[in-house]
Amino acid sequence: MALVALLRERGWTLATAESCTGGGIAAAVTDVAGASEVFLGGVVSYANEVKAEILGVPRETLDRAGAVSAETAWAMAVGARMRLGADVAVSATGIAGPGGATPGKPVGTVYMAVATPHGGFVHHAHWTHGDRATIRAATVRHALEMLCDAVRRPLW
Repeated sequence: MALVALLRERGWTLATAESCTGGGIAAAVTDVAGASEVFLGGVVSYANEVKAEILGVPRETLDRAGAVSAETAWAMAVGARMRLGADVAVSATGIAGPGGATPGKPVGTVYMAVATPHGGFVHHAHWTHGDRATIRAATVRHALEMLCDAVRRPLW
């Protein structure tokens, strides 16, 4: 995987914070030999309590914007980076279905974020085709692409 090589070249470490992907991003990274040189760990935070207590997502953010939001994705990435001591972190939170949709947040709504010491970005995706597994796999692929972009073209 190009990501592990890119992180190794830069001397950076990685952490993950996942909800809808259930550890899929971390699994994809650790499928690569040598990932232990760059991957510190990850948190699978399905419950809001875990998002708040372990990742430090403000409860006000969860109450106001919800678990599936740009604000929560950003706070998850920042929390993972800070709490695990990584150079870069990625997060994913969304509704993989088939249930869980709410007005304004249909199945396939996903937010992903990348946090670095000097900023980062959030991406909103709405996967309109496929079942739960397809939505999760698309999210994992896109999160890894976002990470590669951030490592290739750092924000600082």
